[in-house]
Amino acid sequence: MLKQLLEKCEDIALNPKKYVCDYIEKSGKKAIGMIPVFGPEELVDAAGMFPVGLWGGYNVKLDLSKQYFPAFCASIVHAIIELGLNGTYNMLSGVVMPGMSDTLISLSQNWRSGVKNIPSIFIVYPQNRKLDCGVEYLVEELEFVKGKLEAIRGSEIKDEEIQESIKLYNEHRALMREFSMLASSHPNTIKNRDRSFVFKSAYFIPKKDHTEMVRQINEELKKLPEEKYDGKKIVVAGLIFDDLNILDILEQNKIRIVGDYLAHESVQYNTDVPEVGKNALERLANQWKNIEGFSAAYEPNKLVGELSIELMKKTKADGAMFAQTKFSDLDEYDMPLFVKDMRDAHLPVLAIEVDQQDANSEQIRTKIQTFAEML
Repeated sequence: MLKQLLEKCEDIALNPKKYVCDYIEKSGKKAIGMIPVFGPEELVDAAGMFPVGLWGGYNVKLDLSKQYFPAFCASIVHAIIELGLNGTYNMLSGVVMPGMSDTLISLSQNWRSGVKNIPSIFIVYPQNRKLDCGVEYLVEELEFVKGKLEAIRGSEIKDEEIQESIKLYNEHRALMREFSMLASSHPNTIKNRDRSFVFKSAYFIPKKDHTEMVRQINEELKKLPEEKYDGKKIVVAGLIFDDLNILDILEQNKIRIVGDYLAHESVQYNTDVPEVGKNALERLANQWKNIEGFSAAYEPNKLVGELSIELMKKTKADGAMFAQTKFSDLDEYDMPLFVKDMRDAHLPVLAIEVDQQDANSEQIRTKIQTFAEML
């Protein structure tokens, strides 16, 4: 049963377009793309539409994107607009774009210029997010997104519908957090690829379906005794770390990922939408207020290193890794402070640079081999 569930997650993660198109065809519902690194998926779900994660991709031949972005631009954004321009995303009825970096702000303008057949919905998340005025501002932004989604839907999105979606998404978050901890205590059963596929598959099927699938995975893991791993265990931080070549290199060096502060993975699930708020939109705004350890959410003390150390203790990890997305200013600010926090705590740490368009992992292989020997 567990093997079949993990294989299903793998198939979804490796064949996203097939699953998205099949769902649209069978359900008759519209799909809305969610550009990284964070967005109001609950609003899309409440509108009766299917939120689809758009996190770039590997083996994407960059051609048209070069007309819009220079080479020194994060590969995720290059891949996103390439797939928009070449028609891969034509099944989408719109995309939601968060303005969380200069590159993402540029993407919103370039998208409107180049991908005219898929309307974009731009949302700005405030950096003064813990102030009342920041929450009020975000509520207004969410109202704007809601209005755009209502235009695509053709009718009003009611507060009760959003509240129901929040309930579903909070349930999914809790199960994903539980999965992460169960995976850390079963490092022989849940390998690096398995863990990555469970997280990645959540972007390409409805949350209700993924919630049920993860619930079953967790129940199966609970039946198994805790496992002792004969290699080393690490916690990973950064934006995204789903490169199969690098995951396999870790595997070959007997290094298992047992926890993360990755925007693409656990950061999406660490913070529930709180009960606090006079309506559903205010609740969503208060979630943004509460998020910690996320490179796109301003916090003067940069807590990702400190929080990763706590996670290392909880998962009994032997070291930490920071996967810096090449040309990402978000990661470039966090990485030096993350490394310093680890060294100040006398913990082994490795920083590597990842790029979706770089198939050559030999330099990373050498670094990981050396890191494994240090551990």
